[in-house]
Amino acid sequence: MDLLQVRNGKIANQQGKDFMLRGVNLGGWLMMEGYILGGRHISEHIFKAEIAKASGKKSLDQFEKAFRGNFIKEEDFDHIHDLGATCIRLPFHYKIVKEKQWLYLDQAISWARENSIYVILDMHAAPGAQNADWHSDSKGQALLWENRKYQEQTYHLWSQIAQRYKNEPVIAAYDILNEAVGDDLPMIKEAYVKITKAIRATGDQHIIFVEGHNWSQEFDFLGKPWDSQIGFSFHYYLPGDFTFNCVRNLRYPGKINGELWNRNKMESILRRYVKLQQKYQIPVYCGEFGVNSRCPDCATELAWVRDVLEIFKKYGIHYTYWTYKAVAGGLFPDGIYQYLDNPPWINRWSKTTGVETFAKEWPQRKKDMTASWQTKNFVKSAALSKLLIRYNKG
Repeated sequence: MDLLQVRNGKIANQQGKDFMLRGVNLGGWLMMEGYILGGRHISEHIFKAEIAKASGKKSLDQFEKAFRGNFIKEEDFDHIHDLGATCIRLPFHYKIVKEKQWLYLDQAISWARENSIYVILDMHAAPGAQNADWHSDSKGQALLWENRKYQEQTYHLWSQIAQRYKNEPVIAAYDILNEAVGDDLPMIKEAYVKITKAIRATGDQHIIFVEGHNWSQEFDFLGKPWDSQIGFSFHYYLPGDFTFNCVRNLRYPGKINGELWNRNKMESILRRYVKLQQKYQIPVYCGEFGVNSRCPDCATELAWVRDVLEIFKKYGIHYTYWTYKAVAGGLFPDGIYQYLDNPPWINRWSKTTGVETFAKEWPQRKKDMTASWQTKNFVKSAALSKLLIRYNKG
């Protein structure tokens, strides 16, 4: 596999041939998210602390090791290869690097290499948290932007990552901070520039994706890219009331919040990123897009996915679908593979579900819980998979 580079505004291999990154996120694995595991939007540190409090640090260590060893395994990369994917985006918690748990990143890279799949390393949770939400493992504040110590730690961690992987061609790119949100936009840009410098100081020449402000939507504050191997990464979940299933019984295409949403509407929105692509001669990448599959074979959800993929194809936008697998739920974008059963640690009958039950259930049900995390116990959406295969291979 070749080290991919930005050439003439596109991603290309070492022979100069254009290469498209098309794949899927491995959400919830190395940065655990409550809703992906069947609960509410609970930060990872909260439910892990509850496990430690209930049954001790040793039990927490067993839980973490069992989860990470089973939620994603070697065969999952075979499944992803069968989807026609050329890459995975791998969200990870900064503590994976801080605590030198390189095994998980190394293993993912090795499995990807065996399947000729590239890897995009995505720091999903940074020191202090880069936004105030659960998916950055926040305590309710984006403290990264208030504390220089956290900022310096982030630069150092990226330097360590680059030092380890600078000669690894299986890595397509670094997505250096997921969904940075803060009031001080110059500070966010400064952090991006300093992370870039920290990576380049090691001799690492991998592509670097930088995300826009406001949940990876706004890019004006960044201006012209400061490095020849920069790409811009946005996320797309519009209209949110439909894709997240916050308002029930909406249909696409159709009237949503008083507006007609169809392919033309979405293309008019996504064209703003195409303009950045053209203005700066850089690759543009949609790191996340997806829809709640309340009915995996329903035409309305699949129509949304199809139209988004069609627009990406038309404009040469790289993409990774959110996400590979999840416990089935009624809200928020979920998995190509879904866990449908209702054992005691999912417990959809109760107000306490999924991760909120783990502290209580883990000590008595370790074996069954561990087995349930394996993809063989999930159900694949055949219709969604077929659609992704068509565009991944097209």
